[in-house]
Amino acid sequence: MNKNTIKPLLLAIVSAYAAQAMTVQAEEVKLQKVEVVGTTPLPGVGLPLEKVPANVQSAKGKEIVNQHSNTIADFMNNNMVGVSVNESQNNPFQPDVLFRGFTASPLLGTPQGLSVFVDGVRVNEPFGDVVNWDLIPVNAIANMNLIPGSNPVFGLNTLGGALSVTTKNGRTHKGGAIETSFGSWGRKNTSAEFGGVSEDNSVDYFISGNYFDEDGWRDYSPSTVKQLFGKVGWQNETTRLELSYTGADNNMIGNGLVQKELIQDFGRSSINTRPDQTKNSMNFLNLNGSHWFNDDVQLTGNVYFRQSNRKTLNGDVNDDFNGSGALDLNADGEVDSAELATALADCQAGNNSEENCSGALNRSNTRQRGHGFNTQLTFNQPLFEKKNQLIVGGGYDFSKIKFSQSTEYGLINASRGVDALGELSDEAAVKLNGRTTSWGAFVTDTLSLTDQWHLTMSGRYNHIKVENRDRLIPDVTNPETLSGDHSFNRLNPAVGLNFTPTQALTMYGSYNEGMRAPTSMELGCANPAVPCKLPNAMAGDPPLKKVVAKTFEVGARGQLTDNIRWSTAVYRTENHDDIQFIATNATNGMGYFDNVGKTRRVGLDAGLNGVTGDLSWNVGYSFVRATYQTPFEITNEVNSSSDGTAIQVSKGDRLPNLPEHALKLRLQYQVTSQWTVGSNINTYSDVYVRGNENNKHRANDGDDEHVQDSGKVGGFTIVNIDTRYRFGNSGWQFFAKAINIFDKEYATGGLLGENWIEGGQFSGNEEPSKLLMIGAPRAGWLGFRYEFGAKPSLASYDRD
Repeated sequence: MNKNTIKPLLLAIVSAYAAQAMTVQAEEVKLQKVEVVGTTPLPGVGLPLEKVPANVQSAKGKEIVNQHSNTIADFMNNNMVGVSVNESQNNPFQPDVLFRGFTASPLLGTPQGLSVFVDGVRVNEPFGDVVNWDLIPVNAIANMNLIPGSNPVFGLNTLGGALSVTTKNGRTHKGGAIETSFGSWGRKNTSAEFGGVSEDNSVDYFISGNYFDEDGWRDYSPSTVKQLFGKVGWQNETTRLELSYTGADNNMIGNGLVQKELIQDFGRSSINTRPDQTKNSMNFLNLNGSHWFNDDVQLTGNVYFRQSNRKTLNGDVNDDFNGSGALDLNADGEVDSAELATALADCQAGNNSEENCSGALNRSNTRQRGHGFNTQLTFNQPLFEKKNQLIVGGGYDFSKIKFSQSTEYGLINASRGVDALGELSDEAAVKLNGRTTSWGAFVTDTLSLTDQWHLTMSGRYNHIKVENRDRLIPDVTNPETLSGDHSFNRLNPAVGLNFTPTQALTMYGSYNEGMRAPTSMELGCANPAVPCKLPNAMAGDPPLKKVVAKTFEVGARGQLTDNIRWSTAVYRTENHDDIQFIATNATNGMGYFDNVGKTRRVGLDAGLNGVTGDLSWNVGYSFVRATYQTPFEITNEVNSSSDGTAIQVSKGDRLPNLPEHALKLRLQYQVTSQWTVGSNINTYSDVYVRGNENNKHRANDGDDEHVQDSGKVGGFTIVNIDTRYRFGNSGWQFFAKAINIFDKEYATGGLLGENWIEGGQFSGNEEPSKLLMIGAPRAGWLGFRYEFGAKPSLASYDRD
């Protein structure tokens, strides 16, 4: 979508809205409920949606519960416009979430372009800015807002958008619920919650817990997730305090991408090598407070402490096997079987393990501690005798990380697990301490110039300091040391203008800028002369530049009738000095992070939802074209356009693993006052896979050094269904859910890479191969829910 496409599209949109406005003005004016959304990370007064210059999407916790989503990422993928996922880890709690071409991922090394907040605290992890979806319990969520654009008020990592989550309390969520479900893949899920208020109405309390256990749909892929949330609150006429605790202890296995050949030989549940294990634990304390000085001035703030630990264990092929080419080859140019047997025997005997061992166990341990505070002062007072909301705020965050990593050589066994032999690689060892200090101050003001025109202006100044200390190579003069100090500063502005000619129509335009600083991970792996392997090693660190995103957006929203609402937005975001992992060896994953110039996302979001009789429905369409705007080179030998060493990425080439088109439909039908049936139908277009960043790979070129499969993954449609039945006012419910009911075989993304496995066993030969982020097959679950302690409401349960 270029400028010539955008201009006539905008003209058509504005003309259509103007025509609708003229029609609506002639109708009888009806009073309607004012929807208020939060426009800052901290919970506060909020702003009427009609004055917000962005296409904000909101959801209530009840909706997430009704669809029995495992994570908020799962719910967003099924319901929110512009959102899709990559199943790079292939675990239900570890998806990569994509929104408008930007990512929030639990995978270390993925460029993160979305910020995530829980009760005003940014929960992107200190090391790598990753987002661990398994650490946000869904049954503790009261509501959430997805705010698009590079809104500077939300601080670091807000390049493509921000997700703001508010948790439940006992005052708004009285009563309790117990829920259990079971079904496919040996899944067992039990959750409970309870909230209430003291007799004198001053103290409220809420607690929830969740236990999830399953074998996984792929081979050797069990997971256990344990989450706990609690909150106690106190309030009087002017002041409210809330102290919350979130804890988690999770053990997840998702065995990642798999070669297409293995899928063809052994089915969709097959894996490459194993295990791919992640253990996450967390303790998170957050004290939130608010105080009204008078009817127009409110002070809000929080103080938090957050501790998270992450351990990984990855069984992989040893990419250095036969690295010197010492083993004899047969007539087909492959490692001779007798030579392979000899090499593996030498490995077991401890002889030259680096080249003779077929497998490697990669371990990492990340310990993170962070604390900080945020505060803001809101003034709902007239300015020049006009309605005005002014918010002034700021925050401070400090974090310490300890990261260590090791590689132990071993042998790949018959089930493609790695049997470790006790010998460690010296080159792969990493021990890094890091400290990150950041503070920021912001101001945002919304002035109603008239009853129909509303001007918003914002700005935020960010300062970030990252300090890395290498415990293995402390000498800062050594080019291979990870040690270094880096500082980043910037003032990011934003401006927006809303036009509300009627209560049923809002039009807006906005421009905003956001930034992210390079993480400790990226700064520790930024030297082309000393490449590293993710997530296995790090190397010296010449400085990287901060990434700056600049977003233009125009859009509109409104009501066609009392029961039908619509929204649409056209946007363009350009990243300056974007950071990309540059491969230096397509075979072993070695590479480094670098600023690659500009990338661009241009797109359209459109949504329509309503209620027709007993049927409620929601349809959304999104288009995003994400492209590189600066040429650069990536080492790649398996792409058909490779010169034997590298591929050239050109201006206009599309970013990999990102669908251009997505269409979503949510239907919910009230069969009776007690029985509800729902369905999600999601369609995504094809994507270019990683390794085909230049979009020029062609299948079947006849060169056995290249992948002979396509450089794309095809589009797909997935249909899920759910149903609930309430047994009168007893509080009991029965529910069921099925996913991918037509058992569609699909993948959300892929990679052009190498395959060391033949016939299910280690072959000793690396062959070009296409690896896939395979999607889950058909599955179903049944469950029961019991609610107590609060008056049940059929309408509120089904449609809130």
